[in-house]
Amino acid sequence: MTPSSQVMSEAIMTEKKFTLEFIVEQDKILLREFLHEKGISKRTLTAVKYEGGLLLVNGSEQTVRHMLKEGDSVTVQFPQEEPSAGLVPETGNLAIVYEDEAILIIDKPPGQGTIPSRDQPNGTVANFVAGKFEAEHVPSTVHILTRLDTDTSGLVCLAKNRHIHHLLSEQMQKIGFERSYIAFVEGYVKKDAFTIEQPIGRKDGSIIERTVRQDGQYARTDVQVLGRFERDGVQLTSVSLKLHTGRTHQIRVHLQWLGHPLAGDDLYGGSRGLLGRQALHCACIGFRHPLTNELMTFMSELPADLKQLKTGSGQSK
Repeated sequence: MTPSSQVMSEAIMTEKKFTLEFIVEQDKILLREFLHEKGISKRTLTAVKYEGGLLLVNGSEQTVRHMLKEGDSVTVQFPQEEPSAGLVPETGNLAIVYEDEAILIIDKPPGQGTIPSRDQPNGTVANFVAGKFEAEHVPSTVHILTRLDTDTSGLVCLAKNRHIHHLLSEQMQKIGFERSYIAFVEGYVKKDAFTIEQPIGRKDGSIIERTVRQDGQYARTDVQVLGRFERDGVQLTSVSLKLHTGRTHQIRVHLQWLGHPLAGDDLYGGSRGLLGRQALHCACIGFRHPLTNELMTFMSELPADLKQLKTGSGQSK
């Protein structure tokens, strides 16, 4: 989908429905095929059909077997989504970096969970977003694209509709969705730039920890050294990390495997002598907007504790 095609991919937010409009640019194409070309999945079409949505051609309701012609106007009205039963809407502060009718970008502080857990059932990003959606009558549940660990700070991307979630998920699978992190690891990393390709799986006997193991899932992390320095007698390296896959704890596991665990990451071999949480920050995400195809990039500055770790350093190398 490109802006020049005049697809009219304008998302219209009413109180109850999320709606997309398109203009057909070719003759003799089934509505089902046309919608597939626009990225609307079979699962979404099933929801439209059975859960209160609507398919209109030139203002008249039609089935997916309807034959379209050039110039037809197609309207897809998505059903209202029910909030997740176990997610309690709450009012709280959200550092909103960007928001439109389709996506929401949040800058998450360290210590806040992305979704509720046994240890943190309330006060998470998901709780606060659910509260925001409820207050603003957004007809959607919470769709989180990029989940961060509680102690990892930085950018979180959310979709405001199941269709948008589907489109962005496809970008992630095709490596069209970029995620870059800044981290501080223990020791001096020797090479300036390299790639870690090591499979990751669950560690035997643990429900939380992951480890590099040959029967695990493929995982790739690109590493770029930003600087080497010493802080309070401890050698540290600041690195930029680019994810090509999204395995659980991927960065933490890969850096442990490398022999340079994250500072503060005591679960994966790091010390908390300098920092009380893992020194990891999602600094940049980039993708094409799921409706306009515009290339979008969002940045987040290092939080105060990581700035202090860097600026309070002693000897550099």
